[in-house]
Amino acid sequence: MSQAYDTMDAVFSARFSCRAFKPDPVPRADIERIVALARRAPSWCNAQPWQLVITSGNETDAFRTALQAEIAQASNSPDIPFPEKYSGIYQDRRRTCGFQLYNAVGIDRGDRQGRADQMMRNFALFDAPHVAIVSSPAELGPYGAMDCGGFVTAFTTAAQALGIATIPQAAIASYAPFVHRHFEIGEDRLILCAISFGYADMDDPANAFRTDRAEVADIVDWRG
Repeated sequence: MSQAYDTMDAVFSARFSCRAFKPDPVPRADIERIVALARRAPSWCNAQPWQLVITSGNETDAFRTALQAEIAQASNSPDIPFPEKYSGIYQDRRRTCGFQLYNAVGIDRGDRQGRADQMMRNFALFDAPHVAIVSSPAELGPYGAMDCGGFVTAFTTAAQALGIATIPQAAIASYAPFVHRHFEIGEDRLILCAISFGYADMDDPANAFRTDRAEVADIVDWRG
């Protein structure tokens, strides 16, 4: 294997969804390096539909506080439909991930309040010092969103290469009208997700587990 492949394998293997952050801010120069690399992600016709709002310091805290106040009085209203359901292997993987998290933080499967409290950590941005709001032009529809998915992967992997932890959060997009208002993002753009990021608190049990991945044979239907 080439050295470049080995390096990519190491970075992708090390990346995880961080659910507890230290308060220390990431230097602006490092954030710019992440975005500079992520912008190399491929997109249809090179449209590069991704746009970010990235917060630091008081702006992150203001968003975190306002978001938690919003969810206490508003209902879910994402710009793009959430999955209708998870079934079969997809439901199995989803449940396994949830149970791994609950086991790590000591929440019993029957503890509904504990599970609800853990879910609410999403809206505290897991105490991250930064959040990136990812949006795409509404006119590009699902394909713009698909291109942005590639950008999110590139962003989170580039961050990992610099020792910066991330977690993409669809939960934030479930309150899209509020996000539009708070950041003055026009209705001509779709709120897709947030990426909370910073330095991982590896002493927090929420960061103690890792999810599995399907094998190549489970993914590919070889022809020829």
